[in-house]
Amino acid sequence: MADAHAAVGPDTLAKLLLTSGSTSDPKAVETTQRMMTTNQAQIATCLPFLTNRPPVLVDWLPWNHVFGGSHNFNIVLAHGGTLYIDDGKPMPQRFARTVENLGLVSGTVSFNVPVGFAQLIKALAADAELRRAYFRDLDMIFYAGASLSQDVWAKLERMAVETTGHMPLITTSWGLTETAPAALLQHQPSDGAGIVGVPLPGVEVKLCDTGAGRMDVRVRGPSVFEHYHGDPVKTAEAFDKEGFFCTGDAMQFVDAGNNAQGLRFDGRLSEDFKLSSGTWVQAAKLRLDLLDMLGSLAQDVVICGHGRDALGALVFPGPSAASGTADNGALCSDAHEDIRKRLAMHLADTHGSARRITRLLLLADPPDIGAGEAPAKGNLHFAKVLKRRAHLVDRLYDDHDPATITPSETVH
Repeated sequence: MADAHAAVGPDTLAKLLLTSGSTSDPKAVETTQRMMTTNQAQIATCLPFLTNRPPVLVDWLPWNHVFGGSHNFNIVLAHGGTLYIDDGKPMPQRFARTVENLGLVSGTVSFNVPVGFAQLIKALAADAELRRAYFRDLDMIFYAGASLSQDVWAKLERMAVETTGHMPLITTSWGLTETAPAALLQHQPSDGAGIVGVPLPGVEVKLCDTGAGRMDVRVRGPSVFEHYHGDPVKTAEAFDKEGFFCTGDAMQFVDAGNNAQGLRFDGRLSEDFKLSSGTWVQAAKLRLDLLDMLGSLAQDVVICGHGRDALGALVFPGPSAASGTADNGALCSDAHEDIRKRLAMHLADTHGSARRITRLLLLADPPDIGAGEAPAKGNLHFAKVLKRRAHLVDRLYDDHDPATITPSETVH
Protein backbone atom coordinates (compact mmCIF):
# COMPACT_ATOMS: atom_id res chain seq x y z
CA MET A 1 0.00 0.00 0.00
CA ALA A 2 2.80 2.41 0.90
CA ASP A 3 4.56 1.67 -2.39
CA ALA A 4 1.36 2.34 -4.33
CA HIS A 5 0.84 5.61 -2.45
CA ALA A 6 4.42 6.69 -3.08
CA ALA A 7 4.06 5.98 -6.79
CA VAL A 8 1.22 8.49 -7.19
CA GLY A 9 1.91 12.21 -7.35
CA PRO A 10 0.28 15.38 -8.66
CA ASP A 11 1.33 14.72 -12.24
CA THR A 12 0.31 11.06 -12.27
CA LEU A 13 -2.15 10.27 -15.04
CA ALA A 14 -5.49 9.53 -13.36
CA LYS A 15 -7.63 8.82 -16.40
CA LEU A 16 -8.22 9.53 -20.05
CA LEU A 17 -11.47 11.35 -20.77
CA LEU A 18 -12.79 11.75 -24.30
CA THR A 19 -14.07 15.15 -25.34
CA SER A 20 -17.74 15.06 -26.31
CA GLY A 21 -17.08 15.48 -30.03
CA SER A 22 -19.80 18.12 -30.37
CA THR A 23 -17.59 20.31 -32.59
CA SER A 24 -14.83 17.96 -33.78
CA ASP A 25 -13.66 14.36 -33.47
CA PRO A 26 -13.30 13.24 -29.83
CA LYS A 27 -9.82 13.55 -28.32
CA ALA A 28 -8.45 11.76 -25.23
CA VAL A 29 -7.58 14.31 -22.55
CA GLU A 30 -4.81 13.24 -20.17
CA THR A 31 -6.41 14.05 -16.80
CA THR A 32 -3.90 14.19 -13.96
CA GLN A 33 -4.32 14.00 -10.19
CA ARG A 34 -3.22 17.65 -10.01
CA MET A 35 -5.99 18.78 -12.36
CA MET A 36 -8.72 17.08 -10.33
CA THR A 37 -7.50 17.90 -6.82
CA THR A 38 -6.80 21.52 -7.76
CA ASN A 39 -10.24 21.85 -9.28
CA GLN A 40 -11.92 20.58 -6.11
CA ALA A 41 -9.94 23.04 -3.96
CA GLN A 42 -10.98 25.84 -6.32
CA ILE A 43 -14.66 24.88 -6.19
CA ALA A 44 -14.64 24.54 -2.40
CA THR A 45 -13.17 28.04 -2.04
CA CYS A 46 -16.06 29.53 -4.02
CA LEU A 47 -18.82 27.27 -2.64
CA PRO A 48 -17.98 26.92 1.09
CA PHE A 49 -21.33 25.30 1.93
CA LEU A 50 -19.95 22.11 0.38
CA THR A 51 -17.45 21.97 3.25
CA ASN A 52 -19.92 23.09 5.92
CA ARG A 53 -22.38 20.31 5.10
CA PRO A 54 -21.23 17.16 3.29
CA PRO A 55 -23.12 17.07 -0.01
CA VAL A 56 -25.80 14.50 -0.81
CA LEU A 57 -26.36 13.80 -4.51
CA VAL A 58 -28.94 11.79 -6.42
CA ASP A 59 -27.17 11.79 -9.75
CA TRP A 60 -27.56 10.02 -13.10
CA LEU A 61 -24.78 11.81 -14.99
CA PRO A 62 -22.36 9.32 -16.62
CA TRP A 63 -18.86 8.86 -15.25
CA ASN A 64 -17.32 8.64 -18.71
CA HIS A 65 -18.02 12.37 -19.03
CA VAL A 66 -16.20 15.08 -17.09
CA PHE A 67 -19.38 16.58 -15.56
CA GLY A 68 -20.51 13.40 -13.83
CA GLY A 69 -17.20 11.56 -13.52
CA SER A 70 -14.83 14.33 -12.40
CA HIS A 71 -16.92 17.29 -11.25
CA ASN A 72 -19.78 15.60 -9.38
CA PHE A 73 -18.11 12.37 -8.24
CA ASN A 74 -15.08 14.26 -6.93
CA ILE A 75 -17.22 16.80 -5.06
CA VAL A 76 -18.69 13.91 -3.08
CA LEU A 77 -15.28 12.30 -2.59
CA ALA A 78 -13.52 15.53 -1.55
CA HIS A 79 -16.15 16.50 1.06
CA GLY A 80 -17.08 13.13 2.52
CA GLY A 81 -20.53 13.30 1.00
CA THR A 82 -22.99 10.67 -0.18
CA LEU A 83 -23.74 9.76 -3.78
CA TYR A 84 -26.92 7.88 -4.66
CA ILE A 85 -26.67 6.60 -8.21
CA ASP A 86 -29.85 7.44 -10.08
CA ASP A 87 -30.58 4.63 -12.53
CA GLY A 88 -33.00 6.85 -14.41
CA LYS A 89 -32.26 9.41 -17.10
CA PRO A 90 -34.03 12.39 -18.73
CA MET A 91 -35.42 10.19 -21.49
CA PRO A 92 -39.12 9.32 -21.92
CA GLN A 93 -38.71 5.65 -21.04
CA ARG A 94 -36.47 6.22 -18.00
CA PHE A 95 -37.42 9.53 -16.42
CA ALA A 96 -40.11 7.98 -14.20
CA ARG A 97 -37.30 6.15 -12.42
CA THR A 98 -35.50 9.44 -11.77
CA VAL A 99 -38.68 10.92 -10.30
CA GLU A 100 -39.04 7.90 -8.01
CA ASN A 101 -35.43 8.20 -6.84
CA LEU A 102 -35.73 11.93 -6.14
CA GLY A 103 -38.79 11.20 -4.01
CA LEU A 104 -36.84 8.70 -1.92
CA VAL A 105 -33.76 10.82 -1.15
CA SER A 106 -33.56 14.55 -0.44
CA GLY A 107 -30.30 15.81 -1.91
CA THR A 108 -28.41 18.93 -0.90
CA VAL A 109 -27.17 19.61 -4.45
CA SER A 110 -29.05 18.93 -7.68
CA PHE A 111 -26.89 18.56 -10.79
CA ASN A 112 -28.50 18.13 -14.18
CA VAL A 113 -28.51 19.21 -17.80
CA PRO A 114 -31.19 21.68 -18.95
CA VAL A 115 -33.27 18.99 -20.65
CA GLY A 116 -33.39 17.14 -17.33
CA PHE A 117 -34.59 20.20 -15.42
CA ALA A 118 -37.18 20.91 -18.13
CA GLN A 119 -38.69 17.47 -17.52
CA LEU A 120 -38.31 17.73 -13.76
CA ILE A 121 -40.37 20.90 -13.36
CA LYS A 122 -43.35 19.18 -14.94
CA ALA A 123 -43.11 16.30 -12.44
CA LEU A 124 -42.61 18.72 -9.54
CA ALA A 125 -45.64 20.79 -10.51
CA ALA A 126 -47.84 17.69 -10.45
CA ASP A 127 -46.65 16.19 -7.13
CA ALA A 128 -46.57 18.10 -3.82
CA GLU A 129 -44.77 15.26 -2.00
CA LEU A 130 -42.05 15.22 -4.64
CA ARG A 131 -41.64 19.00 -4.31
CA ARG A 132 -41.20 18.71 -0.55
CA ALA A 133 -38.64 15.90 -0.89
CA TYR A 134 -36.72 17.65 -3.66
CA PHE A 135 -36.48 21.14 -2.14
CA ARG A 136 -36.30 20.22 1.57
CA ASP A 137 -32.50 20.14 2.01
CA LEU A 138 -31.43 21.77 -1.23
CA ASP A 139 -28.45 24.18 -1.13
CA MET A 140 -27.84 24.46 -4.85
CA ILE A 141 -29.39 23.76 -8.25
CA PHE A 142 -26.62 23.47 -10.82
CA TYR A 143 -27.15 23.19 -14.57
CA ALA A 144 -24.44 22.55 -17.17
CA GLY A 145 -23.94 21.24 -20.69
CA ALA A 146 -26.14 23.99 -22.17
CA SER A 147 -28.00 27.07 -21.02
CA LEU A 148 -31.12 26.72 -18.88
CA SER A 149 -34.18 28.43 -20.34
CA GLN A 150 -35.47 31.39 -18.35
CA ASP A 151 -38.89 29.76 -18.18
CA VAL A 152 -37.48 26.70 -16.38
CA TRP A 153 -35.35 28.92 -14.11
CA ALA A 154 -38.40 30.98 -13.05
CA LYS A 155 -40.49 27.89 -12.28
CA LEU A 156 -37.73 26.37 -10.14
CA GLU A 157 -37.44 29.63 -8.20
CA ARG A 158 -41.18 29.90 -7.65
CA MET A 159 -41.63 26.29 -6.54
CA ALA A 160 -38.63 26.44 -4.20
CA VAL A 161 -39.94 29.52 -2.39
CA GLU A 162 -43.51 28.22 -2.25
CA THR A 163 -42.33 24.86 -0.86
CA THR A 164 -39.64 25.84 1.66
CA GLY A 165 -39.73 29.63 1.93
CA HIS A 166 -36.15 30.03 0.74
CA MET A 167 -34.16 29.96 -2.48
CA PRO A 168 -31.29 27.57 -3.16
CA LEU A 169 -28.47 28.97 -5.27
CA ILE A 170 -29.30 28.39 -8.94
CA THR A 171 -26.10 28.57 -10.89
CA THR A 172 -23.65 27.12 -13.38
CA SER A 173 -19.97 27.18 -14.21
CA TRP A 174 -18.07 27.03 -17.45
CA GLY A 175 -15.31 24.71 -18.55
CA LEU A 176 -14.41 21.78 -20.74
CA THR A 177 -12.98 18.31 -20.42
CA GLU A 178 -9.58 19.96 -20.83
CA THR A 179 -10.13 22.19 -17.76
CA ALA A 180 -11.02 19.42 -15.26
CA PRO A 181 -13.78 20.86 -15.85
CA ALA A 182 -14.61 24.06 -13.92
CA ALA A 183 -12.72 27.22 -14.97
CA LEU A 184 -15.32 29.95 -14.38
CA LEU A 185 -18.05 29.84 -11.73
CA GLN A 186 -21.04 32.02 -10.88
CA HIS A 187 -20.90 31.68 -7.09
CA GLN A 188 -23.26 34.58 -6.33
CA PRO A 189 -27.04 34.59 -6.92
CA SER A 190 -27.97 35.96 -10.35
CA ASP A 191 -31.19 37.05 -12.02
CA GLY A 192 -31.18 34.53 -14.83
CA ALA A 193 -29.46 31.84 -16.84
CA GLY A 194 -26.36 32.04 -18.97
CA ILE A 195 -24.02 33.86 -16.54
CA VAL A 196 -20.90 31.74 -15.98
CA GLY A 197 -19.23 34.08 -13.53
CA VAL A 198 -15.58 34.75 -12.78
CA PRO A 199 -12.37 32.71 -12.97
CA LEU A 200 -11.76 30.21 -10.20
CA PRO A 201 -8.70 30.88 -7.98
CA GLY A 202 -5.51 30.15 -9.89
CA VAL A 203 -7.17 30.20 -13.33
CA GLU A 204 -5.96 32.86 -15.75
CA VAL A 205 -8.36 33.94 -18.50
CA LYS A 206 -7.37 35.78 -21.67
CA LEU A 207 -10.12 37.41 -23.72
CA CYS A 208 -9.43 38.11 -27.38
CA ASP A 209 -11.79 40.53 -29.10
CA THR A 210 -13.48 39.00 -32.17
CA GLY A 211 -15.65 42.03 -32.89
CA ALA A 212 -19.21 43.03 -31.93
CA GLY A 213 -18.39 42.70 -28.22
CA ARG A 214 -17.70 38.95 -28.42
CA MET A 215 -14.48 37.63 -26.99
CA ASP A 216 -12.64 34.40 -27.67
CA VAL A 217 -11.90 32.94 -24.22
CA ARG A 218 -8.58 31.23 -23.47
CA VAL A 219 -7.39 29.79 -20.14
CA ARG A 220 -4.31 28.49 -18.36
CA GLY A 221 -3.61 27.27 -14.84
CA PRO A 222 -2.92 24.18 -12.72
CA SER A 223 -6.32 22.65 -13.50
CA VAL A 224 -5.83 22.90 -17.28
CA PHE A 225 -4.57 19.87 -19.21
CA GLU A 226 -1.21 19.67 -20.96
CA HIS A 227 -1.61 16.86 -23.49
CA TYR A 228 -4.07 15.03 -25.71
CA HIS A 229 -3.07 11.39 -25.41
CA GLY A 230 -0.95 10.23 -28.32
CA ASP A 231 -1.71 13.33 -30.41
CA PRO A 232 1.12 15.89 -30.32
CA VAL A 233 -0.27 17.73 -33.37
CA LYS A 234 -3.66 18.43 -31.79
CA THR A 235 -1.93 19.28 -28.51
CA ALA A 236 0.24 21.91 -30.20
CA GLU A 237 -2.79 23.38 -32.01
CA ALA A 238 -4.71 23.69 -28.74
CA PHE A 239 -2.43 26.31 -27.16
CA ASP A 240 -1.41 29.81 -28.18
CA LYS A 241 2.14 31.22 -27.94
CA GLU A 242 1.62 32.24 -24.30
CA GLY A 243 0.50 28.78 -23.25
CA PHE A 244 -3.22 29.58 -23.01
CA PHE A 245 -5.62 26.81 -24.04
CA CYS A 246 -7.75 28.03 -26.96
CA THR A 247 -11.24 26.85 -26.02
CA GLY A 248 -13.17 28.04 -29.08
CA ASP A 249 -15.90 29.47 -26.86
CA ALA A 250 -17.05 33.09 -26.86
CA MET A 251 -17.91 35.31 -23.89
CA GLN A 252 -19.32 38.75 -23.16
CA PHE A 253 -19.06 40.79 -19.98
CA VAL A 254 -22.33 40.82 -18.02
CA ASP A 255 -21.69 44.54 -17.37
CA ALA A 256 -19.08 46.16 -19.61
CA GLY A 257 -18.58 48.84 -16.95
CA ASN A 258 -17.99 46.39 -14.10
CA ASN A 259 -15.84 43.38 -14.91
CA ALA A 260 -16.41 41.98 -11.40
CA GLN A 261 -19.92 40.99 -12.52
CA GLY A 262 -18.28 38.27 -14.56
CA LEU A 263 -18.90 36.79 -17.95
CA ARG A 264 -21.84 35.49 -19.92
CA PHE A 265 -21.45 32.52 -22.26
CA ASP A 266 -21.89 33.62 -25.86
CA GLY A 267 -21.70 30.37 -27.78
CA ARG A 268 -19.15 28.36 -29.73
CA LEU A 269 -17.26 30.32 -32.35
CA SER A 270 -17.28 27.22 -34.56
CA GLU A 271 -21.10 27.23 -34.66
CA ASP A 272 -21.28 30.57 -36.48
CA PHE A 273 -22.16 30.48 -40.17
CA LYS A 274 -22.99 32.76 -43.10
CA LEU A 275 -26.28 33.33 -44.90
CA SER A 276 -26.25 33.38 -48.70
CA SER A 277 -25.88 37.18 -48.45
CA GLY A 278 -22.54 36.74 -46.68
CA THR A 279 -23.96 37.91 -43.35
CA TRP A 280 -22.46 36.17 -40.31
CA VAL A 281 -24.91 34.53 -37.88
CA GLN A 282 -24.02 33.98 -34.22
CA ALA A 283 -25.95 30.73 -34.01
CA ALA A 284 -25.29 29.85 -30.37
CA LYS A 285 -26.44 33.22 -29.05
CA LEU A 286 -29.48 33.16 -31.33
CA ARG A 287 -30.35 29.69 -30.05
CA LEU A 288 -30.49 30.93 -26.45
CA ASP A 289 -32.74 33.83 -27.45
CA LEU A 290 -35.07 31.48 -29.30
CA LEU A 291 -35.28 29.13 -26.31
CA ASP A 292 -36.28 32.06 -24.12
CA MET A 293 -38.93 33.08 -26.66
CA LEU A 294 -40.44 29.59 -26.90
CA GLY A 295 -40.23 28.73 -23.18
CA SER A 296 -41.76 25.36 -22.32
CA LEU A 297 -42.78 24.88 -25.96
CA ALA A 298 -39.19 23.89 -26.78
CA GLN A 299 -36.79 21.39 -25.23
CA ASP A 300 -34.00 22.51 -27.56
CA VAL A 301 -33.53 24.06 -31.00
CA VAL A 302 -31.08 23.87 -33.89
CA ILE A 303 -30.54 27.06 -35.89
CA CYS A 304 -30.58 26.59 -39.67
CA GLY A 305 -29.71 28.83 -42.59
CA HIS A 306 -26.15 28.11 -43.71
CA GLY A 307 -25.95 29.21 -47.34
CA ARG A 308 -29.65 30.15 -47.43
CA ASP A 309 -31.30 33.55 -47.60
CA ALA A 310 -33.13 33.41 -44.25
CA LEU A 311 -32.87 31.86 -40.79
CA GLY A 312 -35.01 29.02 -39.52
CA ALA A 313 -34.90 26.47 -36.71
CA LEU A 314 -35.64 22.82 -36.05
CA VAL A 315 -37.40 22.56 -32.69
CA PHE A 316 -37.36 19.59 -30.35
CA PRO A 317 -40.72 20.15 -28.62
CA GLY A 318 -41.01 20.75 -24.90
CA PRO A 319 -43.81 19.61 -22.58
CA SER A 320 -46.21 22.31 -23.82
CA ALA A 321 -45.87 21.28 -27.45
CA ALA A 322 -45.36 17.52 -27.38
CA SER A 323 -48.91 16.47 -28.25
CA GLY A 324 -49.82 15.97 -31.86
CA THR A 325 -49.48 13.57 -34.76
CA ALA A 326 -46.26 12.86 -36.62
CA ASP A 327 -45.83 13.52 -40.34
CA ASN A 328 -42.64 11.89 -41.63
CA GLY A 329 -40.41 13.40 -38.97
CA ALA A 330 -42.41 16.57 -38.28
CA LEU A 331 -44.99 17.13 -35.58
CA CYS A 332 -48.46 18.54 -36.19
CA SER A 333 -49.27 19.97 -32.77
CA ASP A 334 -51.99 22.10 -31.24
CA ALA A 335 -49.14 24.40 -30.17
CA HIS A 336 -48.46 25.51 -33.75
CA GLU A 337 -50.70 28.55 -33.46
CA ASP A 338 -49.05 29.69 -30.22
CA ILE A 339 -45.62 29.26 -31.80
CA ARG A 340 -46.74 31.15 -34.92
CA LYS A 341 -47.85 34.12 -32.78
CA ARG A 342 -44.57 34.16 -30.87
CA LEU A 343 -42.65 34.02 -34.14
CA ALA A 344 -44.64 36.99 -35.47
CA MET A 345 -43.83 38.99 -32.31
CA HIS A 346 -40.15 38.08 -32.66
CA LEU A 347 -40.05 39.35 -36.24
CA ALA A 348 -41.86 42.57 -35.32
CA ASP A 349 -39.24 43.32 -32.66
CA THR A 350 -36.11 42.17 -34.52
CA HIS A 351 -34.11 43.86 -37.25
CA GLY A 352 -31.33 42.50 -39.41
CA SER A 353 -31.21 39.20 -41.30
CA ALA A 354 -28.67 37.74 -38.86
CA ARG A 355 -31.24 37.88 -36.04
CA ARG A 356 -34.59 37.27 -37.74
CA ILE A 357 -35.91 33.70 -37.59
CA THR A 358 -38.58 33.35 -40.25
CA ARG A 359 -39.66 29.70 -39.94
CA LEU A 360 -39.80 26.79 -37.51
CA LEU A 361 -40.42 23.06 -37.72
CA LEU A 362 -41.42 20.89 -34.75
CA LEU A 363 -39.60 17.55 -34.77
CA ALA A 364 -41.53 14.38 -34.02
CA ASP A 365 -38.51 12.33 -32.85
CA PRO A 366 -36.27 13.23 -29.88
CA PRO A 367 -32.47 13.51 -30.27
CA ASP A 368 -31.00 10.10 -31.07
CA ILE A 369 -28.12 9.37 -28.67
CA GLY A 370 -27.17 6.23 -30.57
CA ALA A 371 -26.79 8.22 -33.79
CA GLY A 372 -24.61 10.78 -32.03
CA GLU A 373 -27.16 13.60 -32.08
CA ALA A 374 -26.86 14.02 -28.30
CA PRO A 375 -23.74 13.06 -26.32
CA ALA A 376 -24.18 11.61 -22.84
CA LYS A 377 -24.16 14.98 -21.08
CA GLY A 378 -27.40 15.95 -22.83
CA ASN A 379 -26.33 18.74 -25.15
CA LEU A 380 -26.92 18.54 -28.90
CA HIS A 381 -24.38 17.79 -31.60
CA PHE A 382 -25.79 20.37 -33.99
CA ALA A 383 -23.84 19.31 -37.08
CA LYS A 384 -24.99 15.71 -36.73
CA VAL A 385 -28.62 16.76 -36.22
CA LEU A 386 -28.47 18.88 -39.37
CA LYS A 387 -26.81 16.12 -41.41
CA ARG A 388 -29.07 13.33 -40.19
CA ARG A 389 -32.23 15.39 -40.67
CA ALA A 390 -31.25 17.21 -43.84
CA HIS A 391 -34.60 16.28 -45.41
CA LEU A 392 -36.37 18.11 -42.59
CA VAL A 393 -34.23 21.20 -43.17
CA ASP A 394 -35.43 21.11 -46.78
CA ARG A 395 -39.02 20.88 -45.54
CA LEU A 396 -38.39 23.79 -43.19
CA TYR A 397 -37.62 26.00 -46.21
CA ASP A 398 -40.61 24.79 -48.21
CA ASP A 399 -43.31 27.45 -47.81
CA HIS A 400 -45.92 25.03 -49.14
CA ASP A 401 -45.17 22.30 -46.58
CA PRO A 402 -48.06 22.29 -44.06
CA ALA A 403 -45.71 21.46 -41.18
CA THR A 404 -43.57 24.58 -41.65
CA ILE A 405 -44.54 27.27 -39.14
CA THR A 406 -44.25 30.81 -40.49
CA PRO A 407 -45.70 34.05 -39.10
CA SER A 408 -47.75 34.78 -42.20
CA GLU A 409 -50.31 32.00 -41.99
CA THR A 410 -51.95 29.62 -39.55
CA VAL A 411 -50.76 26.06 -39.89
CA HIS A 412 -53.32 23.29 -39.35
